[in-house]
Amino acid sequence: MRITNKMMTNNMLHNINTNKANMTTLENKYASGMEIQRPSDDPIVAVRALKLRTNLSELNQYYQKNIPDAKSWMETTENALMNTSEIITNIHTYCVQGANDPLTEKERKSIVSNLKELKNQAYQEGNSNYAGRYLFTGYKTDTSLIFDNYEKSYEYHITEDISASDIETSDRIVNSVDISDPFAKVTDRPESNTIHRIRLAYDELQEDGAISIKIYSLDADENRQYDDTVLAGATTTELTSDNPKAYAPGDDEIIVLKDTGEIILGKNVYESCRNSKFEIEYQKNSFDKDELRPEHYFNCTRYDLTIKEDDKREEEKAVFKSDDQEICYEVNFNQRLAVNVQAKDAFRHSLGRTIDDMVKSIDDVNETQEKIAKIEKLLKDISDDPESYTEDQKTTINENLTYLKSELSLKEGLIREAFGRGLTAMATEENIVNAANSDIGTRYSRLELTEDRLSTQQVEFTELLSQNEDADLVDTIVNYNAANTVYNASLQAAGKVVKNTLLDFL
Repeated sequence: MRITNKMMTNNMLHNINTNKANMTTLENKYASGMEIQRPSDDPIVAVRALKLRTNLSELNQYYQKNIPDAKSWMETTENALMNTSEIITNIHTYCVQGANDPLTEKERKSIVSNLKELKNQAYQEGNSNYAGRYLFTGYKTDTSLIFDNYEKSYEYHITEDISASDIETSDRIVNSVDISDPFAKVTDRPESNTIHRIRLAYDELQEDGAISIKIYSLDADENRQYDDTVLAGATTTELTSDNPKAYAPGDDEIIVLKDTGEIILGKNVYESCRNSKFEIEYQKNSFDKDELRPEHYFNCTRYDLTIKEDDKREEEKAVFKSDDQEICYEVNFNQRLAVNVQAKDAFRHSLGRTIDDMVKSIDDVNETQEKIAKIEKLLKDISDDPESYTEDQKTTINENLTYLKSELSLKEGLIREAFGRGLTAMATEENIVNAANSDIGTRYSRLELTEDRLSTQQVEFTELLSQNEDADLVDTIVNYNAANTVYNASLQAAGKVVKNTLLDFL
């Protein structure tokens, strides 16, 4: 085969370009530190790099963002629960004092003040937030747990479930002495009466609101089966707690006390439904500052009272369900972890309502002592001017004083009873808060284990990505020097070929 000069020149240029391209490739590797510059350089390495980068990006999202955010949420929750547990312990201390020691007037006032403050502080802990999101309100993270101010702009229709264990048996004083007319003869002596009551989550129910009491049981599918026959023979009466008959129901009577949020069951009514479940619907349209919002606890409907048109108000109503609302963070591939504790599992109405009972028992004693002070003052006036009063009046006043002292003795006993119930209730509340704290602590430990595993995986994926993408600089330099030598040799060879012409052979 005849080799022409053109063929030699073309081969020379091809070889020079090949060697130069090889040098360029090695130079790019050295300059960028990457094994390939574009997917076409090595599709297998490119595909593997994309997968590793995606996995590492997800790992970084979990490890650097999701997990730290979840840990902060859970740490704030744990701190709130620990503070609440400490508050309940303090309340328990006051319960021990009230249940065992006779209290002076000064001590009673101090206890009332402290109990009210501790109650408010406990619910304030439940109102804690993290980064502007309330911790214990489920999905409603933009809604506080408690009312920040006195609220009367909304009307709530609340459905509250009461179990048989929630029916309380306690004593109340009936025939309390009325001294609005101190010279009126008392016909019925004050005495203690045992009652069976259902204590609702709220007091001061809507005066003109309807109240419905239903008995139900659950079938195999957890559906409610209502029984209208249990309360068929009972009569329902609405009274206020200061009515003499408020805590003296007939055997077949149900007394509803809207001002205190109590339902008093007569003897026969209690016996017929003592093992039943209750569904009680009622309405409330005013809430005190620091009172718990119903939407975080019950199935309820909220109406905006600032809307005057009934049709529009009905259209704009808000319906809330008491379903579980877990806030979950994705903390690993296909792994989600709940970070929240719901208010109904830690900050219950029974905490505040039990404190209200204790405060009410003290207020009742203070009220009776004020009555006694008025009667004693009147007796002093009588002793100073005996001619202005009849013998019957003097006798009646002394009898009333005797009855009042008897009433005082009974009510002081009720203080010890109320604080005794408070001991049991606070122990239960503390167990509930501690259980919630233990649960969040267990989840926090799982989160830390996941974080440790992700930390290890992050290092491993980074090494794999480096092994797949990064160029070996030592090999690259050696190969570059070799390619440079070859390139220079090709230039030298080309120089010798190019300078030979036809004249060199003539």
